[in-house]
Amino acid sequence: MNNSNISSSFDPSAWPFSAANAWTTAIVFKTWPVILLFGLLANMINIVVFIRAGIKDNVTISLFSLSMSDLMFLFLNLPTVSTLVVVQIHPDWPWRNNIVVVEKTLYWPAFTFYDFSSYVSVWLGVTRCACVAMPLQFKSVFTKARTVKAVLFLFVIAVSLRLPIIVVQSYLARLDPIQLTVNRFNDILNRSILPWLTFIIMIACVCIMRVKLYQASAVRSSHTSAAATDSKQEADGLDTHAKSSKEFRVVQLVFLICCIFILSQLLFLVYSTVRIFVPDFDLYKRLHNLLLVCAHIGRTFSFLNASVNIFVYYNYNSKYRSIFLSMLKPK
Repeated sequence: MNNSNISSSFDPSAWPFSAANAWTTAIVFKTWPVILLFGLLANMINIVVFIRAGIKDNVTISLFSLSMSDLMFLFLNLPTVSTLVVVQIHPDWPWRNNIVVVEKTLYWPAFTFYDFSSYVSVWLGVTRCACVAMPLQFKSVFTKARTVKAVLFLFVIAVSLRLPIIVVQSYLARLDPIQLTVNRFNDILNRSILPWLTFIIMIACVCIMRVKLYQASAVRSSHTSAAATDSKQEADGLDTHAKSSKEFRVVQLVFLICCIFILSQLLFLVYSTVRIFVPDFDLYKRLHNLLLVCAHIGRTFSFLNASVNIFVYYNYNSKYRSIFLSMLKPK
């Protein structure tokens, strides 16, 4: 397939924001390989650590699923990023096929896994939020078996929602009516309504968890300053404190994962919503370059979102940290 099949007269350099697009492209195309390679390594480490720790509870199942999904998202983006790096280093490289083919073939499958990661993150936020807000009602609801079923259901939902756009995607700049309809459906549902819904849910979860963390910190401080008067009460208090401390760290961990998700999604939500209401803010139209600037920055945030959870796990999960450090020790 040669370039004329994609667009024979398209010249974005003559349109607005071409300089900003060129500047952004030069930066992100050099940054992406570093983020991807780190993210692939980080998620492989996460998966190994969770397996060694034992996937025994609902939180670990969710975190393991999140790491698997993030790994697949980054892996499917690797061929595209690799070709873009070659283009930057060797612009005249003689490609057998247009590199747009690589980009478009893997783009939607990759972001299907990103959607799945988003849904798992929301599941984590909602379940932990419910457990800290109303522990008596929800403590026994989110069992291991139910969590596995929920994760599988979320994966089926993610694939089903992206399947139409994967099936009808085209390498041509000019689309037929069916492709235009599916693209419109995908933009409205998968790139606006559902992301905004998950974003709002996560904001609510973060607010509730923040309040509960503040309350728990106050209680922990009062318990620390209180003197024990009975040895049995002291032993019981230490046991209760150990349990509450572990729960406190889990809530902190989930809270930070939710915050990372929120920050990484914000730009994408803004430009995806604007794209629906501003016809010129689209590919191969007047604001093509501005859309690419936003998309490149947003994609960078998505790569970071899929890569940095290892720092949260290491700092807020003592079992993860001990297993990770043991893996570094020479045998």
